[in-house]
Amino acid sequence: MIRLRVPIIVLCALTLALIAPGAQAQYSADRPVGTSAQQAPAWQKNAGIEQKLNGALPLADSFKDESGSDVKLRDFFSHNRPVMMALMYYNCQMLCPQVLHGMASALRQSGFNVGHDYDVVVASIDPSDTPANAAAEKQHFLSMIDASGSPASDSVHFLTGPQNSITDLAQATGFHYVRVPGPDGRMTQFAHSSVIMIATPDGRLSKYLFGVDYQPRDVRLALIQASTRHIGTLSDLVLLYCCSYSPTQGRYTVAVLRILGLAGLGSLLAVIAMLWLLSKKPKATPVGA
Repeated sequence: MIRLRVPIIVLCALTLALIAPGAQAQYSADRPVGTSAQQAPAWQKNAGIEQKLNGALPLADSFKDESGSDVKLRDFFSHNRPVMMALMYYNCQMLCPQVLHGMASALRQSGFNVGHDYDVVVASIDPSDTPANAAAEKQHFLSMIDASGSPASDSVHFLTGPQNSITDLAQATGFHYVRVPGPDGRMTQFAHSSVIMIATPDGRLSKYLFGVDYQPRDVRLALIQASTRHIGTLSDLVLLYCCSYSPTQGRYTVAVLRILGLAGLGSLLAVIAMLWLLSKKPKATPVGA
């Protein structure tokens, strides 16, 4: 039995000797395990969002609407209403439909009405998209927000345009994207962030909301702020005071200090009212009354 084990031990030692150099080359100190998996693809670094709050949009640039008519971007900023915006491409089968669905769901639950309280502008970043593509996406979007006919239909705009107009709009909004190969290997898809933007009636960027699931409260507050408080109720203004917009998170968060300040002010007013009531002398009651 001992004689049989010696060759096996020698064989194992030789095998380890042969494997070790390869393993050492693959997992050397200057290339730790998992390095390649942790590194982001090169294209991903160029497909982010650069927030340009209060930046002006290129209102003079030309596009085509879903009917094929030539329009200027300024045509959708002349109704004294805030504008909900999104950049995407209409042949997208992955992220863009989720962004549209999330935006439609939040707008439907916001309590505001398109065409009365706000407008919608969606622009394609793909110069090969056609007005027919835009028209199909518009009808689908209108069905998702449960709106049809005027003024809803007249206030929702799905645009296509030439590369120079797309580039101007993308740069103005800080919406960076890159072409990537599709399943067939052709450069027909785009890598981009999932975000919706709210602009003021005069064409300045007011808010960015990130992700594909947008809170109706955040959308409502963003529209109120972009409208310079021309829409909304008194309770909205109180809520807006108690919340603050976080550019890094792309959403509204509770402003604890403001809430504590309101609570302190309320307590002070209550104490003052109580002292005033206690300081009042009761009226003398006539004898025999």
